Amino acid sequence: MGSVRKASAWLGLVEDNDERYYDDEYTEGTETGTGNQAWVTDPRVQVAAEAAEEQDRRIATVTPDSFRDARAIGELFRDGVPVIVNLTAMDPADAKRVVDFAAGLIFGLRGSIDRVATRVFLLSPADTQVVAGEAAGRKADGFFNQS
Repeated sequence: MGSVRKASAWLGLVEDNDERYYDDEYTEGTETGTGNQAWVTDPRVQVAAEAAEEQDRRIATVTPDSFRDARAIGELFRDGVPVIVNLTAMDPADAKRVVDFAAGLIFGLRGSIDRVATRVFLLSPADTQVVAGEAAGRKADGFFNQS
C-alpha cells in the first residue's frame, strides 16, 4: 500500500483493505443501553452527567451527519471538553472537511488529534494527556529505552 493510500486510510477517507487487523469475533449491532446520559441540545452530541461536569471529567462523542455539525465539535472543544468524532455516517467528502476543520481547531487551540479507529478521532485539549496502555509483559526499562 502506497504512502498516500495509507494516509487516506488513516484519515478514514478510503477503505482500509489490510486484513491483518480483521477481528473475526467482532459482531455489529450489539449495543448496550447506557441509562443515565445527559443530552446536549442535539441528540447526536452526548456529554457526561452533571456530576462529572462539576469535577471537570467530561468527554463528548459527536457523530456528525454533515459538515454543518462541525460547529458542535468546535464549541465543545473550545470549552475544554475532549471530543470523540465518529465520521462513519458521513460521505468521504464531508468527512475530509470535518477532519480539516478539526486539524485547524486543534492547531488554533494547541490541542492534539488521535485516530481511535477507522474514521473515528479523539480531539484532546492542551491540558489533557492521552495515555497509551503498555503491554503487560514489557518492561519500561527494556531494550528500547536505552538512554
